Amino acid sequence: MSRRSELKTVPSLVVATLLAIAVPAGRAQTAQQPPPDRPAVTVQGITYTPRSILARNMGTLEDQTTAFPPHRIIGNIYYVGTRTLSSFLVATPQGNILIDSTYERNVLTIRRSIEQLGFKFSDIKILLGNHAHTDHQEGDALVKQMTGAQVMAMAEDVPALRAMKPGGKEHPIDKVLHDGDVVTLGGMMLVAHLTAGHTRGCTTWTTKAQEDGKTYDIVFNCSLRAPALLTPAIVDELNRSFRLVRSLPCAVPLGDHPAQYRMQEKFGKLKNRGPNPFVDPAGCLLEADIQEAMFLSVLDEQRKVARPQQ
Repeated sequence: MSRRSELKTVPSLVVATLLAIAVPAGRAQTAQQPPPDRPAVTVQGITYTPRSILARNMGTLEDQTTAFPPHRIIGNIYYVGTRTLSSFLVATPQGNILIDSTYERNVLTIRRSIEQLGFKFSDIKILLGNHAHTDHQEGDALVKQMTGAQVMAMAEDVPALRAMKPGGKEHPIDKVLHDGDVVTLGGMMLVAHLTAGHTRGCTTWTTKAQEDGKTYDIVFNCSLRAPALLTPAIVDELNRSFRLVRSLPCAVPLGDHPAQYRMQEKFGKLKNRGPNPFVDPAGCLLEADIQEAMFLSVLDEQRKVARPQQ
């Protein structure tokens, strides 16, 4: 050890010793423990906590970056994301729409998945997103650079997207959208619904797809997971968002994390060659039920803490 390292180490040891004397053992242990994982809510016989939901959504680092087998969901809508981060391709005769670029490091993985399905990555004409978090939209600049796609985003998420600069790249935004706006390409119409709360501009997309002579309502749900601290504004946003999501016609629920619509379970049923397992009207509101139960429980706990003791 060098003399300089010794000089740095000795004061550190002194400070550590003084802290050990000054802080009672119970308090020191408490300081090292993570906050309680609560509340817990039970929906359809399954119990969820804030950490279990986050773990379910994100998985491991490997899950976040490993391609899930690309597949057709229904009609002209395909899955091209990873095990735990959704990315969807909407194919049209005039080019394709990509929803969610995920992390920048996943863009080449998404390109390979698109090519495995027989499409060209360069045919992406429009890039949309669910919400301004890096695990969903960090790759926008690279997709734009590689394809020239028009990047469209909900107005309320624009400030957060502008601050997202992987490798110093400016975040492209070619068109600012508002609640109810319609994005069209090649006969497809996608409606942008503002479902704020998780982020200010969280966007749920709806469209229709045809299969076997039938038309189905598709909902690309944005996360409804409430933040740890609920301000009055966020409470109002989430209450509005839950009402809106419950009003949307839905036959095929999708989400920005595959676990939100039980993708792996449904994908496993494709080999049975029976009815399309992604057609799941009964499952359309399951994620909303889970997140609203958690939101109301968190809000109740927060109000109890804030309420003056009698």
